[in-house]
This record gives sequence, C-alpha cells and structure tokens, in this order.
Amino acid sequence: MQESLQSAWQNFYVIIGSASATLIGLMFVVMTLLASRRMRQKSEEAIGAFGTPTVVHLCAGLLVALILTAPWPALWQAALLLNCGGLAGVIYMLIVIRRAQRQRHYQPVLEDWVWHVIFPTLAYISFLGAGLALPNYARPALFVIGAAAVLMLLIGIHNAWDTITYLIFNEDILDKERRNEKDRES
Repeated sequence: MQESLQSAWQNFYVIIGSASATLIGLMFVVMTLLASRRMRQKSEEAIGAFGTPTVVHLCAGLLVALILTAPWPALWQAALLLNCGGLAGVIYMLIVIRRAQRQRHYQPVLEDWVWHVIFPTLAYISFLGAGLALPNYARPALFVIGAAAVLMLLIGIHNAWDTITYLIFNEDILDKERRNEKDRES
C-alpha cells in the first residue's frame, strides 16, 4: 500500500480492529448466558439468524482492519482480499435472510431487518465496490471502506445490545416457555 495512505489510516484501523475484537468477546459472553438458560431448538434458530451474524459482521470489521494495516507492496493485493471478503459477505447475507425467515422463535420487526440485513448488506457491498476502486481511486475508496468498517462496528454494538436487552426483558417469557414445555413432557 502506498506508504502515506497507509500511515494516514493506521490509527483509524487500530481503533476499529480493537473495538471489533472487544465486541466479539462480548458476544461470547452473551452466547454463554444464552447457553446457561438451556434455550430450546427454536432459540437456536434465532441465534443462527441474529446472534451468529453479529459475530461474523464484527469479524469482518476486524478483518478489514487487519487487511488495511498490513504492509502491502501494492494496493491491488489489499483490494483483492477486500473484494473476496465483500463478495463472501453478500453471499452470507443471503444465508442470513433465509435463516431469519425460517426461524420461528422471534418475529423480526422493521428495525431488525434494517440492522440485521440491510445495513450489513450495504457494508459488504461497499467493501466489494471500494475494493474494486482501490487500485485506481485509493483516497475515495479508503473513505468508503472506512465508513463501511464503522458501519460494521455500529451494527455490532446495536445488535449485541439488542440481544442483551431482549434477554433481560424477556427472561420471564422464556422461563414460562420452559415451564410449559416441561409440563407438556410430564
């Protein structure tokens, strides 16, 4: 990567990468709390549709930070990895959409579709588009990549918080569902 462009963005991506890694750790704590509640199969479907993608999006932000802080000799090398990651992200979002539609534990509302589907898809498309532009239009492409990385971080923050508050405020409902299931088994 061109030395001046790389050094200009170094601190930005250190911050993005560190924050993403921290939130990935938080999501592990959230998933541990879910596991301790012995959630039913339906809940596992919801985790696959909403929890796992949040970790993947945070990992994507971390990966972009790692790619853009590496000392590449040429921009096309970083661009190639960004293109692969962006394309993989778009394909993954098709899987997430299918999972969200198939799970029956939680009925997504507009906010869920925006934060769990629309924003991540836009970020992955931005990585792909900016990766294509990076070798010839480095400055604007780096701003698009930076904006998409920040969006991934904000998605992670929002979705992690959303998961935690859902668990806290729906604990009674989840306990009642477990009791009803035990009664049916008896």
